[in-house]
Amino acid sequence: MGDSTKAPTTDTGAAPADSDPNARDDEHGHPRQDTAPADGPAPQEHSDRPAAPRNDEATPTHGTEQPDANKPDADKPDADQPADADGTPAGPDAPPGHPTAPDAGHHARHTTGTTPGHAPHADRTLAHSGAKNPPPQRRESPRGGLLMGRPFGVPVYVAPSWFLVAALITWVFGGQLDRVLPELGAARYLVSLFFAVAFYASVLVHELAHTVAALRFKLPVRRIQLQFFGGVSEIEKEAETPGREFVLAFVGPLLSLVLAGLFYIAMQPVEPGTVPGVLLAGLMISNLIVAAFNLLPGLPLDGGRMLRAVVWKITGKPMSGTVAAAWVGRALAVSVLIGLPLLTQSGALGSTAEDSVGMDTVTDALLAAILAAIIWTGAGNSLRMARLREHLPELRARNLTRRAVPVETDTPLSEALRRANAAGARALVVVDADGHPLSLVREAAIVGVPEHRRPWVAVSGLAQELTDGMRVSAELAGEDLLDVLRATPATEYLVVEETGEIYGVLSAADVERAFVKAMARPS
Repeated sequence: MGDSTKAPTTDTGAAPADSDPNARDDEHGHPRQDTAPADGPAPQEHSDRPAAPRNDEATPTHGTEQPDANKPDADKPDADQPADADGTPAGPDAPPGHPTAPDAGHHARHTTGTTPGHAPHADRTLAHSGAKNPPPQRRESPRGGLLMGRPFGVPVYVAPSWFLVAALITWVFGGQLDRVLPELGAARYLVSLFFAVAFYASVLVHELAHTVAALRFKLPVRRIQLQFFGGVSEIEKEAETPGREFVLAFVGPLLSLVLAGLFYIAMQPVEPGTVPGVLLAGLMISNLIVAAFNLLPGLPLDGGRMLRAVVWKITGKPMSGTVAAAWVGRALAVSVLIGLPLLTQSGALGSTAEDSVGMDTVTDALLAAILAAIIWTGAGNSLRMARLREHLPELRARNLTRRAVPVETDTPLSEALRRANAAGARALVVVDADGHPLSLVREAAIVGVPEHRRPWVAVSGLAQELTDGMRVSAELAGEDLLDVLRATPATEYLVVEETGEIYGVLSAADVERAFVKAMARPS
């Protein structure tokens, strides 16, 4: 079960500050720029040098997540979610300095257009552009607990909180066994532990149903995690149609109902009042409860995703479905907070009002508060993730790319900066004698060189060697762009046209700022 984006059109042609009055634009209307030797004059603008974009032009994600009814949060990317290399904070709302998030699913995660040819910060030179925005530092993402296996190629983790709930189930169920089978003595706790493991095996089957359906629809699944209040299948992308969304949500409760039926059939030949009989009855009832709870029509529960799919189908707008299901989920959270203790006190759940006093009353109220908090938080996370996906297409490599100036390896930093500032550029690409890119000069490294030393420092000493993953197509946008950045964490990327021609440099810090501004913009 679980919870688990239109961009402004921007002309990226730049009017260069070219020293050559005879320079002409190419057939696409972009200024031309050729690579000049290290000791030569400032290079002319290349045909695809974009103006430095504004940092509020785009937005991204996180991966779509598929939380279980019992999941405390609507996943924070591993969050798988959480942080990836070079500065992406983890979690569904984490900005994609290096996108994770979303989740991601898991996940992700909202802008005025840039005027082509004009750098948004004309008073800031390349040498000072990183002073206020140093590249974010890398944080390691959590592993997710104890790895139990990889069914269907998807890792299954048991979170540390599971051991706490297993101990709680063992203690509570053991007390019930003492009333039903007093002859067991201390052995009742071994039986109770077996029940706890078998119950969570049923939860795993529930989550595997979501996983198999997601893989069938070609949606990547990051992991399955068993935790305190059940399990979660972290699905990184959203279903493409409301029909698939409905199926993806429904298969989990369906499998729980099937398991309940199988346990009921297995009970028939077993004598009541025996250990097998009590275990089978407990597993049947627990799977019925899991199915019924997950079918409640509010996010982040499976029933909420089913309601979202129905509203999506009727309105044609996934965001409308999310808003409706999320607010129903919040109403459901309030109902659980108030209604569960009242039902317990009234005896509607099988105990008399006289029995439901003292510590039991406190326990019921605490359980209701925890469940209500989980549902309320999950509904809110679903809304935030939906807002992220709605604005995701606005994240475009072409719009966010900084204009770059090519320089040869032995060019002094001071000369390279002079050329960049003259051209209105905010990035340096180190090229060989034939103009082929070799590396990118890191913005943070430039800021760290005192001005009096810059004539004696070659740009090659401040550059990061280009790898295949650091070459980004200018046509990438949205989730496709984020996937590429996640695959190769870095602070800067070389943006190229489909022909291989250099377009400019994409800074992870610019992506992060665009993400933050996008998330702040209402849907």
